[in-house]
Amino acid sequence: MDDITRNRKQTLLQGVNMNSYGLEIGPSFRPIAPKKEGYKVKVIDYTSEKVLRKKYGEHGIDISEIEEVDYIWNGENFKDLMGRCVFDWILASHVLEHVPDLISFLKNCEDVLKPGGIINLAIPDKNYCFDHNRQYSALSRIIDIHESKCKIQTVGAAAEYFLTVCKKNGIIAWDSKTVGELENVHTLEDALHAISQTREGVYLDIHNWVFEPNSFNDIIQKLKLLKYINLEIKEISATVGHEFFVTLFKK
Repeated sequence: MDDITRNRKQTLLQGVNMNSYGLEIGPSFRPIAPKKEGYKVKVIDYTSEKVLRKKYGEHGIDISEIEEVDYIWNGENFKDLMGRCVFDWILASHVLEHVPDLISFLKNCEDVLKPGGIINLAIPDKNYCFDHNRQYSALSRIIDIHESKCKIQTVGAAAEYFLTVCKKNGIIAWDSKTVGELENVHTLEDALHAISQTREGVYLDIHNWVFEPNSFNDIIQKLKLLKYINLEIKEISATVGHEFFVTLFKK
């Protein structure tokens, strides 16, 4: 493990006690708190470990870190899926930006978190990744999506994503030192196809939400003020590379 990976893992594990119980959401092929290291953790993902091993193995990715998936999530409330289980901490690295309904996701986490529990998040900063040319996610859209009970991305989100995502110097995530020209990743035909798929009810694995540290902080504060969530920001980092880190706290 290199120093960057080690430091990132330490940041995401801040406040996590190995003797307490946790939930890791969507660890895919690289868990932050592996069971084999002694963490008392449950894993929730969109499919089983068998399917994950097959998927990533076919792409030449090291699958040795993939662990048993305890809960396969199909969009239902976490409480319905997990019964009476509650957790002291929750980890989610590069998950939040993908969920169709941001408020429901946060409420799901809140519902299975003990009072005093924390949620540690890693979130891409839109200024240093393929979301660079997109607008910051607005409070109005976040609330409207929740109130309309969207289960997949909207047509507008699909259109914006495929028309604007870009790469810089040939890469889709970079840091403040990276120089080079921005160029689009997708074509107009890609955008039109994504719109058509969305209209047919197909879920697309895109970034539905776009943030940087200040914009995310503002959204969380306003959602709490409006009583959509009962979570507060305990800590939020400046951007490191192409991502920033957040600890949410449940009173």
